[in-house]
Amino acid sequence: MTIAPDFDPVRLERFLGGPVHLEAVNGGQSNPTWFLTCKGQPLVLRKKPAGATLDSAHAVDREFRILSALQGSGVPVPRVVRMVDDPAVIGTPFYLMERLNGHVSDGSDLPGLAAQDRGAIHLDAARVLARLHALDWRALGLGDYGRDGDYYARQVRRWCRQWADLDARHDPVMDGLAAFFTANIPPQNPTAIVHGDYRIGNLMYATNPAHVLGVLDWELSTLGDPLADLAHWAMFYDLTPAQMGGLAGLDKTALGLPDRTAFLHTYVEAGGCAAPLTPWHRAFAMFRMAVILEGITARALAGQATSANARAVGALAPDFAGLAEGLLASDRPHL
Repeated sequence: MTIAPDFDPVRLERFLGGPVHLEAVNGGQSNPTWFLTCKGQPLVLRKKPAGATLDSAHAVDREFRILSALQGSGVPVPRVVRMVDDPAVIGTPFYLMERLNGHVSDGSDLPGLAAQDRGAIHLDAARVLARLHALDWRALGLGDYGRDGDYYARQVRRWCRQWADLDARHDPVMDGLAAFFTANIPPQNPTAIVHGDYRIGNLMYATNPAHVLGVLDWELSTLGDPLADLAHWAMFYDLTPAQMGGLAGLDKTALGLPDRTAFLHTYVEAGGCAAPLTPWHRAFAMFRMAVILEGITARALAGQATSANARAVGALAPDFAGLAEGLLASDRPHL
């Protein structure tokens, strides 16, 4: 299914001063993304979706800011070109960045790659994440990019509020999770830059040699607890391939993939946060994703989907809620 632009390309051509060729980038469920070629220059356009959105969601200006701050930091990101706040151009704010020449996979198992390349990319992802979390965010000019401290208390309030604001179907599992997380907040680790959606699908990689070429999709980034990114990555060890390309049930040794323990060890050895990743952190990552998926469903029902498979992806929300409930049930005696 081809998704037509929700804006007039002629207006964009007038703004950029030349003809443009647009190609939709499928797979994302958030900010609409387009490959764009103008005057022979290959670029990527990311825009805020049209229509109503959840509070603080789809902030393309924040994406542009964090990408700008990370240039030359040691964390691989695309070079940003231009931020356009004026909605008169294509209907909503957007920005342009360079187009990297690499590969992106929705499957955490990186199908089609040699076993040694799969493992190399996963472990490089651990090292890249450690570098991100070790950055001096104040020195990068990001002192006001988020708040220092009380990250999980704020996250619990945010995602519980968004669950309530969605006016979704009644779900006793989600309601119970919201109540549990509200009553049980873990201690805060030292504040770091948090990507917010760190997973294989948001990494562009290269081969020969195999490594992470660029970290993409920063719309959920903020200042926070580094364990949030680790919990999000670890989530895919509990998901099946049918559940957003997870690894559960696969022979990771045969595929050359590190298990969760090996990934975390590489991350810590590279200078990442050494605090333990608990079932609470992992379960909250599942709950948060369930809320995000419910939001995708709501946008699809309102005719504002940014991907052709939005309804199918959004329908996975109960799976994530069930996994979160299971993680907490197995660990409840220790909470």
